[in-house]
Amino acid sequence: MLKRKAVRLLGGVVAAVAALGMAVSAQAQEKKIKIGVIYDLTGPLAGGGSELQYVGAKIMIDNFIKQGGVEGYKIEAIYADAQSKPDVAINEAVRLIEQEKVNLVLGFFSSAQCVPVAARVEQLKNFMWITTCISTAVVENKNLKYVFRPQASGQQFGLMAADMIEKNAKAKFGKEPKDMRVAIIHEDGSYGVDVAKGNEAGSKKAGFNIVLKEGYSATAPDLSSLVTKLKRARPDVIFHTGYNPDITLFARQAREQGLKFGALVGHGAGYGVYEKLKEGMGSDVNYVFNIDPISIWLANQSALDPKLPPVIKMVGEEFDKVKPGVAIRSAHVGMAASNSYVFFTEVLPRAIKKYGGVDPEALRKAALEVDLPEGGTMLGFGVKFAGEGSPIAGQNERSFPVIIQYVDDKSYVVWPKSQQQREPVLPLPKTSGFSNQ
Repeated sequence: MLKRKAVRLLGGVVAAVAALGMAVSAQAQEKKIKIGVIYDLTGPLAGGGSELQYVGAKIMIDNFIKQGGVEGYKIEAIYADAQSKPDVAINEAVRLIEQEKVNLVLGFFSSAQCVPVAARVEQLKNFMWITTCISTAVVENKNLKYVFRPQASGQQFGLMAADMIEKNAKAKFGKEPKDMRVAIIHEDGSYGVDVAKGNEAGSKKAGFNIVLKEGYSATAPDLSSLVTKLKRARPDVIFHTGYNPDITLFARQAREQGLKFGALVGHGAGYGVYEKLKEGMGSDVNYVFNIDPISIWLANQSALDPKLPPVIKMVGEEFDKVKPGVAIRSAHVGMAASNSYVFFTEVLPRAIKKYGGVDPEALRKAALEVDLPEGGTMLGFGVKFAGEGSPIAGQNERSFPVIIQYVDDKSYVVWPKSQQQREPVLPLPKTSGFSNQ
């Protein structure tokens, strides 16, 4: 009898120990962060820069997976294609949160997607880390708690374009700013509208003569009427915000109709994908400007945190494996890589160590404590997010774009002066097919 009791007792102890072991094992398995990654891998936005953003983000995510994760947490990434459609982006975000049980969603190229997705993610009280889309409308007066964007905002892009032209009007064009004729054209989604607002505000501040301001659908099959209006308006400078293929369509029809001007200033998206731009514009891509956060390969590495140059080198090497033989590594790649890196090195470890995990509240608190000075990211700018009560809660207040100019299959930072690698070529030289000289 005693023997049977002892056996039963021993069996109970073994079972308890086994159960405890299973519980410990389950707990260990639970140390994982699931990240839902959403970009446009198909549709017109893919070639306009989104697929390159995906490549940059994936390089960085894979890098931390290879390192074994962060602070004992394994990383699992689940990728989704927004298909260049806002409704698909919303549905995919909800699916990843509700069905895949991701701890956060990361990515988002198009501002037309970001605005509604941010609102939906906030409603679900999940965490959203925006690497790319720039519309101020994503965060402005929304008082979002769980949405964070280290990226610069669209109106900054538009303002910087006007600033460069104003500061160079007299010296380069031989005109006072009040005599400069500018045209503002843009795709009519959240992204284009927001940048155009910055263009208009900066132009009015500079005293430019705005001869045309017009939006169009990024999927328009014909832009010849817009080109006709531009010919009548005779602008010295065109500020253009578009994706692709609309940029290619505009350039082709402008060439066919003999449109002439002194400068073409693009604002990210399609203007940041040099290979596509050159494919559509040919030699006329020479001397085109693009505004974006700086390419990590053009950043002044001596002014960066010393730990960043080796990471930049790694991103470049990994990108070259994916896209060998590219003339200019797109800023889109480094943008997504850098903004993802900030999450993995600043937000995630703080959330785990200080706030006990990777739930949305821990990630939110950790993000609000990020405090990087200028030079603290691969993009050159610092990071400090506007907090609750700010009209731009969740926006990085230390971000800024730069203006680059394409010259002979190379890109050079030409504005602002503090980042300048060479003087901007203004106006277009006579060798350009669009030159009004």
